[in-house]
Amino acid sequence: MINILNECKDAKTIGISGHVRPDGDCVGSVSALYQFLKKSLKNTEIEVLLEEPSGVFSDVPAYELMTGSYDKQTEFDVFIILDSVMDRIGFAEEYAKKAKKTINIDHHISNEGIDCDVNYIVPTASSCAELVYEVIGEENLDEQIAKSIYIGIIHDCGVFQYSNTSPKTLRIAANLLEYGFDFPKLIDETFYEKTYVQNQILGRALLESILFMDGKCIASMIDRKLMEFYNATSKDFDGIVNQLRIVKGVECAIFMYEIGTLEYKISLRSCGAVDVAKVASYFGGGGHVRAAGCTMCGTYYDVLNNLSKEIAKQFPNMD
Repeated sequence: MINILNECKDAKTIGISGHVRPDGDCVGSVSALYQFLKKSLKNTEIEVLLEEPSGVFSDVPAYELMTGSYDKQTEFDVFIILDSVMDRIGFAEEYAKKAKKTINIDHHISNEGIDCDVNYIVPTASSCAELVYEVIGEENLDEQIAKSIYIGIIHDCGVFQYSNTSPKTLRIAANLLEYGFDFPKLIDETFYEKTYVQNQILGRALLESILFMDGKCIASMIDRKLMEFYNATSKDFDGIVNQLRIVKGVECAIFMYEIGTLEYKISLRSCGAVDVAKVASYFGGGGHVRAAGCTMCGTYYDVLNNLSKEIAKQFPNMD
């Protein structure tokens, strides 16, 4: 484990970022570490360089700093990348590459730790937030930091239902709850509650989904025309792939949405029989055994056929 204060002790400027299209783990991790460093290094300028997350995270501390832009020409003494690799942090990448020191804290098995000077990568951790908890230290928590870490953990382990939930994860969560924040409200607002438009999009995705591989796989797609019809953005698609995954008999779920002409953002989920990290990695993406993603080009059916070929390798008796 790294000593984050030692790594930052001489820094006058610190930047913190995470991956594009930040999810709950990314948002919670960035928020928690920002708060801790801001409290611990009072004479250091600390900046958050993160794409604007979904509005469901608006109550997370430091959310207002996650604007998706940064107009200063700062050359950071230390730049910290959370829950990601260097080439997935969007506009923040140019600042990270110019920093005097780079630190990476991540839990993705696809992260080989080659981008940064200092790496703390633990693929067995439930989430990046779990690693941030360790780096900060329980003795340095307060209610707001604990709240941020809790959000990160629950979003990456599916409110403790995914297989990446370990006894250690549950012990950490129990410690966090000691700080007294309203955790049922957090779960409802950031995990389950949806707008009317989000529910409409979810309904369309389920209605137009297709089963294949003898019902072991399911796929659905939202194109730009449909996004424009509902005035929806990628932030309205949270939870769709997980809803597809829990269809009875399904082992692997695919959800994709169009991000450009013949270009799709792919989300993959597995119930255990398929290692979707291998599938995503083959197409230049990454993630975990049961949750991964990538970007692919082609028609919807071309993309689906290419994904199917890689998935089928893990179902040797299926066509």
